[in-house]
Amino acid sequence: MAETMQRWVMNALGRDNLNLVQAPVSQPGSGEVRVRVNAVALNYRDKMVIEGSMPIGLRFPFTPASDMAGVVDAIGDGVTRFTTGARVISTFSPEWLDGKPGGDARHLPYRTMGGFFQGMLAEYIIVDENWLVNAPETLDDAEASTLPCAGLTAWFALVERGNLRAGQSVLVQGTGGVAMFALQIAKAHGACVFVTSGSDEKLALAKALGADQGINRLKGDWVEALYGLTQDRGIDHIIETVGGENLRHSLRAVAVHGRISVIGVLAGSEISLPASELLLKSPVIQGIGVGHRRALEDFVRAVDVIGLKPVIEHRYRFDQLHQALEHLDRGAFGKIVLVRD
Repeated sequence: MAETMQRWVMNALGRDNLNLVQAPVSQPGSGEVRVRVNAVALNYRDKMVIEGSMPIGLRFPFTPASDMAGVVDAIGDGVTRFTTGARVISTFSPEWLDGKPGGDARHLPYRTMGGFFQGMLAEYIIVDENWLVNAPETLDDAEASTLPCAGLTAWFALVERGNLRAGQSVLVQGTGGVAMFALQIAKAHGACVFVTSGSDEKLALAKALGADQGINRLKGDWVEALYGLTQDRGIDHIIETVGGENLRHSLRAVAVHGRISVIGVLAGSEISLPASELLLKSPVIQGIGVGHRRALEDFVRAVDVIGLKPVIEHRYRFDQLHQALEHLDRGAFGKIVLVRD
């Protein structure tokens, strides 16, 4: 067992302040487990935290990233949920086990890994045993690391909160991590899936994964294209990953009494909607803040049953964080993962 490990830390906001350092490997305390981290999946949210565009008060020195997969290699006194050798993944909101999250109307519930809590970009982490779940048996560590944020977000929107049923239509915006999970989950539930993207190449890849229809949003009014494809019915459930003014277009596209899951803020965090469409269509517009541990455990079981395989565009070495972030800037088809040698 090594006495030191590599860990990515930053002492101030900004990518230039990210450094790979040597740190001591500690022993787990009561109720804690130590995990040998084998893979860390990056999310667009991690980029925002690092750059300071997400208003989170970080405690420096800070280690970014929320999603990991690894193996329990030591346990503290009183641990009952895991034994050494167990393959595990992290949870995004570690204190949110089920039901409603903590917080209230004034104090928003956002105590997350790689934000309020230290993140996963270290060769070893020590966490409370309740902050982990068992990894899927059918995925390797890189694939499993993509589930805690992107995978669970799509599952929580469509299944946990969305009650998706066979025969419904789903619109997936873009081809990033959440979008490709939503595509696969929706198809597994018997939905008809539409995908929008500004790239014909990525639309072709989405169709190869099972998308029924692809629309290039840069070639005309994509909402009008959806009207034509659905005979003016619209879409039952829209995965809104863009935010800002785009939500107006999603409201145009949604079916009467349909549902819009608001997930992304790529185009801005401020939104306004026309009252007439909102009142007369009367859709459910739900914000999705990832999800709780019980839903992640449900999702893990579903992954094994349906044979879902996360889409990973590239696997970088653990020391290639800056290259991985540059890839995230360009936009990935699916996920980007850092793996340990």
